[in-house]
Amino acid sequence: MGFTIEDMLTLTGDRYQMSLIGGNNGWANSISWVLMLEDFTILRNFMGKELAVTTGIGFDNEDKLLALVRDLNRHHAAGLIVNTGFYIHEIPGSVISLCDELDLPLLTVPWEILISEMIKDLSVRIFLQGMTDEQIIGAFIKAIGSPDMATAARQDLLQYFDVDGDFQIILMHMPGLDTMDTVERKRIGYRMELYLENVTHNCSFFYYDACFVLICNNLPPDITGQVIRDFEKRMSLRMPEGRISIGVSSRMKDLDQLHVAYRRAKAALQMAITTGSKRVQFEDMGIYRLLYLVPDKALLREMSRDLLKPLLDYDAKHQSQLLETLENYIRLDGSFQAMSELMFVHRNTLMYRVNKIKKLLGMDLTSSEDKLSCRMACLILHMNLKPGLPGQS
Repeated sequence: MGFTIEDMLTLTGDRYQMSLIGGNNGWANSISWVLMLEDFTILRNFMGKELAVTTGIGFDNEDKLLALVRDLNRHHAAGLIVNTGFYIHEIPGSVISLCDELDLPLLTVPWEILISEMIKDLSVRIFLQGMTDEQIIGAFIKAIGSPDMATAARQDLLQYFDVDGDFQIILMHMPGLDTMDTVERKRIGYRMELYLENVTHNCSFFYYDACFVLICNNLPPDITGQVIRDFEKRMSLRMPEGRISIGVSSRMKDLDQLHVAYRRAKAALQMAITTGSKRVQFEDMGIYRLLYLVPDKALLREMSRDLLKPLLDYDAKHQSQLLETLENYIRLDGSFQAMSELMFVHRNTLMYRVNKIKKLLGMDLTSSEDKLSCRMACLILHMNLKPGLPGQS
């Protein structure tokens, strides 16, 4: 997950006498670059995940520092380092409290530290970690897209992940992702990565096949659930305009099964999109697990429409409820009494409808095969399959 605030403190904290004094919950924020900031002008160039460094020459009072923190939060910065001892001697408590509230890491380094050397050092570390991340992402994409490449991917990932351990994939989709230019998509990706609280180096986050992908390795189920809930909360607060759908795979053992986890996450994502749900987990999909895993979605549409077309046409022409009646007839095992209580329709009317359905479909609806065919056709119809959704043909 990139070079993080935690990495910076662990590897360079002593050298530069860094102190983390606020926003501790943002310790896992990854850093895209380090930028010197002495006024508000440069903020318009922030894309997200930048670590801001200031001597405080332009922020030498409490109000200016508070305004800076709010602006950094709006621009999705990774954190703020203040070079204390000359323009700013002490960070006001209100600023520390605001950073805590926003989970924006606030660090200090003493005036004696050469800021230019620190920025150079951090920039090199970020660059090298970025190269490593690209290699890791490439290996994961190999394992996802080409199962026969899993052996090569295993060698590439061996020193960074437990390739024999558990893997789980979380897919995130927003409308229009695949049509955005690279800069805008990267900007959104940076923001989303910051919203993934407490995600450390046993995870990888990247864009692939019209979705943002989060791969978790040996992350306990309760931690995974908390990461997703915190992400949804942060998204709703900081990107309320971002309509996001999430699909969560089952946990799979061994890197060789990563492509299976990906297909299951894609199936869950498709169900989330078509049903308008914020999040769907593969294990909770019931029989839809089978239907959404069918790669040929055009075939599913044909199977459903070919069987149900007479009822759909009749309902459209007569404003009737034959399709609903069929679904309840199958679901309630042909009990007209139960159907009458559920639909508030007289049983004689329901018997007439069922006879009409049998005639239109050319089925007697007594065989298990007829019932299964109709049940599956209705389920597929409710999937609302449309070309253009991620992974749909």
